[in-house]
Amino acid sequence: MRYKLLQEGDIQVCVIRHPRTFLSKILTSKFLRRWEPHHLTLADNSVASATPTGYMENSISYSAIEDVQLLSWENAPKYCLQLTIPGGTVLLQAANSYLRDQWFHSLQWKKKIYKYKKVLSNPSRWEVVLKEIRTLVDMALTSPLQDDSIHQAPLEIVSKLLSENNNLTTQDHESIIVAIAPLLENNHPPPDLCEFFCKHCRERPRSMVVIEVFTPVVQRILKHNMDFGKCPRLRLFTQEYILSLNELNAGMEVVKKFIHSMHGPTGQCPHPRVLPNLVAVCLAAIYSCYEEFINSRDNSPSLKEIRNGCQQQCDRKPNLPLRLLHTSPDLVSQEATLTESRLKPVIVTSNEIHVEVERNNTANQKMTAGVGNDSEPNLIDCLMVSPTCSTMSIELSAQADRILGCYVEILKMLSDYDDWRPALASLLQPIPFPKDNCSFLSFLLFIFFRELKYVIQRFAEDPRQEVHSCLLSVRAGKDGWFQLYSPGGVACDDDGELFASMVHILMGSCYKTKKFLLSLAENKLGPCMLLALRGNQTMVEILCLMLEYNIIDNNDTQLQIISTLESTDVGKRMYEQLCERQRELKELQRKGGPTRLTLPSKSTDADLARLLSSGSFGNLENLSLAFTNVTSACAEHLIKLPSLKQLNLWSTQFGDAGLRLLSEHLTMLQVLNLCETPVTDAGLLALSSMKSLCSLNMNSTKLSADTYEDLK
Repeated sequence: MRYKLLQEGDIQVCVIRHPRTFLSKILTSKFLRRWEPHHLTLADNSVASATPTGYMENSISYSAIEDVQLLSWENAPKYCLQLTIPGGTVLLQAANSYLRDQWFHSLQWKKKIYKYKKVLSNPSRWEVVLKEIRTLVDMALTSPLQDDSIHQAPLEIVSKLLSENNNLTTQDHESIIVAIAPLLENNHPPPDLCEFFCKHCRERPRSMVVIEVFTPVVQRILKHNMDFGKCPRLRLFTQEYILSLNELNAGMEVVKKFIHSMHGPTGQCPHPRVLPNLVAVCLAAIYSCYEEFINSRDNSPSLKEIRNGCQQQCDRKPNLPLRLLHTSPDLVSQEATLTESRLKPVIVTSNEIHVEVERNNTANQKMTAGVGNDSEPNLIDCLMVSPTCSTMSIELSAQADRILGCYVEILKMLSDYDDWRPALASLLQPIPFPKDNCSFLSFLLFIFFRELKYVIQRFAEDPRQEVHSCLLSVRAGKDGWFQLYSPGGVACDDDGELFASMVHILMGSCYKTKKFLLSLAENKLGPCMLLALRGNQTMVEILCLMLEYNIIDNNDTQLQIISTLESTDVGKRMYEQLCERQRELKELQRKGGPTRLTLPSKSTDADLARLLSSGSFGNLENLSLAFTNVTSACAEHLIKLPSLKQLNLWSTQFGDAGLRLLSEHLTMLQVLNLCETPVTDAGLLALSSMKSLCSLNMNSTKLSADTYEDLK
């Protein structure tokens, strides 16, 4: 039978009912009146009467309890416990046998815990200490009590023992870790124990303890942890564990197998917390490298070291390999005294990072502030003032490259899982980081130039809207991946190839709208024309759409776009098709034709296109497509009807993408029937811009109450 550990207030009053003569058998009769969290509060009461306050006068600590027994002699009161203490005995009577057993096991647990705290607080022989730890673990595993503290208390005792004894050998470390391993199967290690595990991972990354003992612990952390902000040392332990896996002979192959084990063999990961926790670990590790780099310049403690209490320089741990050392006094004096030296390439060298910057006069003004305060040229400044740098090369040491490359490689692995990609794109969408943290952004860009571009490419290749929509900025006024990798963006190093891929996937989804094209025309028209001139078919299509939707108002710009299109074979062909569509559009919009039109049921998008290309429909005001098989693709034909005022789409497959297109072009539409269509809030909200709309039927759709209020 399992019992709950007694807590404060579980025992309020205890009354022992027995003949008065029974008291004479007890040397000193004392009765429990109240349960305290750290001691039993008892009162001297040999005649079984209460004190005026109702509480006991003297307290007895758990450590003073010599023995706890269940009363078993003849004529003993029911459900009683006997506590043996120096100079007397205490009787406790419960209401039933279950409560009595609960008290019994709880008191025994408290008594033993105090014993082990005392024994392990002053270790003499580590062989004896290890034996006591194993006994303590066995006691926790076999205890009938059900409470988190049953397993946490032994871990905290061992954690305190390790923090107070720094002279243990590696063999002692591993023996203790193996001894407490059974307790870690269902419990997170406490903070001090995490610090001990981190140290072991750094010092013995190839130890079998890392693989056999730490692996299930880290797996449990990644599966069940809800917030690393509340327990940052769990995150640090996970980071060190992953780095230790990377130090094995197989390197990243071992890390890849670990990531696969966290995902599982099926196509869907059954643990929703694994991906957010892995992303948090990777991004925090990258930021820790940046933090170490910044603080290593003035040898001040990092935030992590401050949290760990290492305020003094002598207490600090060695910096991560990514750091920039102070320049030599000779170099500083040269910069301070010789003007000519500022015009030459300045090399800031350490055994970890080599930065070579050739600066002109504008750069000198930016760098002058650092000359008089005995500081070295700032790598971040070199990255940020790239227009003033004619050459710049950054080289990381093999160790630093291995550390940063490990976490970036994990992000690349995560992007290869189809079920993780939507959530990963959402988690990474807020990056690049805020503009007020430009130095961190520059530091990250150095990494993105090399590695993270693969992840963004995976997002751009994914056909799901929830994935590639995260390429855009998370909110207005903030740059996203799309702007970062566009030509002229700080991360574009491929002449716009990735930018063209992103535009292609976005144009193939619901972003084929005037708003998206207008933003390209305002901000990226030059790069679009350049890529179109190089024969990129996506950019040729973009320029044609800009002309077709009258995005460009300036005649000179229109002529320049036409010249660009006619410069390549693919552009000339698509421009001729555009001119043909424009002639058909003029014929379609020519006054005449019916005012009302109803398509037969089961008609398709192709049927509608053939019908509208057969004559003039400039007078068409009422079009019914109810119970047909048309989809959002027919919106490209519907927006060409200039007089359309009533549109019936009842029981069709017309969706959100089509609604967005209608809302931008059919400004005269007054009546719209969307009954039994698959439209959602995302598409219905776009209708709020249609000021002429008077009647809207949204029965049997996925309309929410909030969207309904917004539309009203």
